[in-house]
Amino acid sequence: MTREPYLKVTWTDEVTGRPGYLVIDRLGRGVSSGGLRMRSGVTLAEVADLALGMSRKEALAYEPGLRYQPLGGAKGGIDCDPLDPGADGMLRRYIGAMKPLLQTYWATGEDLGLRQESIEAACHEAGLRTSIDAVLPLLADPDAALRGLDQAFAVTVDGIGLGDLAGGCGVAEAALTALDLVLPDRPATAVIQGFGSMGGSTARFLARAGVQVVGIADTEGLVANPDGLDVETLLLTRDEHGRIDRSRLRATDEKLPRDAWLDLDCDVLVPAAVSYAIGVAEASRVTASLIVEAANSPVTPEGEALLRDHGVLVVPDVVANSATNSWWWWTLFGDIPADADAAFAKIRSWMRRVVTEVLTEAASTGRPPREIAHALSERNMEPR
Repeated sequence: MTREPYLKVTWTDEVTGRPGYLVIDRLGRGVSSGGLRMRSGVTLAEVADLALGMSRKEALAYEPGLRYQPLGGAKGGIDCDPLDPGADGMLRRYIGAMKPLLQTYWATGEDLGLRQESIEAACHEAGLRTSIDAVLPLLADPDAALRGLDQAFAVTVDGIGLGDLAGGCGVAEAALTALDLVLPDRPATAVIQGFGSMGGSTARFLARAGVQVVGIADTEGLVANPDGLDVETLLLTRDEHGRIDRSRLRATDEKLPRDAWLDLDCDVLVPAAVSYAIGVAEASRVTASLIVEAANSPVTPEGEALLRDHGVLVVPDVVANSATNSWWWWTLFGDIPADADAAFAKIRSWMRRVVTEVLTEAASTGRPPREIAHALSERNMEPR
């Protein structure tokens, strides 16, 4: 029998008439964790699916002996285009409406279409201390813990904040671990769909590890170069919505239609933007042998079945994009210091261990990696 979520909330904005949603899939230690996304057309079913995914990510992060022990999973969604002039007002009204739940049961952060600073500003206006007030009672010294988290968010590495880099470090390490297992001792190429905080930092870590990033898609289209793009220049000249400054492209870089990212020859495809981007029709066009899910649910179940039939390995989102969430809590609970080297070392060692476990079992049993990752999460959810 399918387990029902702990709580589903549908909210209607009194100004625009548009809906917003919150789904708390389950509680762990009395609270839940999961980001808030904003996109036109977001649905309750989508938010519920993402909340379940957060429960699985939280459970997957279980490690005996750490101060941080997994929370439950949740997700919020606001049906609004983040570029709409009224988006900030709708965000603030949503946060105000959800304040009682943010105080007690739901710790949130940025997701698709929203930046952390926007969420924090809305929380402060609503009278909340932070977007993670619900977790503070679990901490021995909340003031010191929040200072440590603030220090971590203040860290930058070559112009990009540690908060943005943590998730991409995890996705890149998932990709590198999978490449070591399925394409060892071979120079690899990658295409990335989405160039926001997750896609952008993934591109940086892959490029610095020697993977040629031959294509990056944003909302304006695809930029490509078979000899590799200048990732660092593109990162430092993108706008707040992850759009590449086309004036900074080199003469050898190509500008192609947005959906051409599926057809570009590469070894690794990293969907790092919207959910459900690769269905059956899109899966039939994929040239890569490996897909690493940086976005939440970017491959549909039907699409994944077809990819599997074609020999394409999918490293699922519940593993690959979980580092941002875990890094927040490892830092807040004091398991790692507010330091980039410590963060990257922890993320890499944890991701390599889990991806190796999942893919090794997949190879030996013939079961899909997603099924194995979900089973591992369910095992970790069992009472201890």
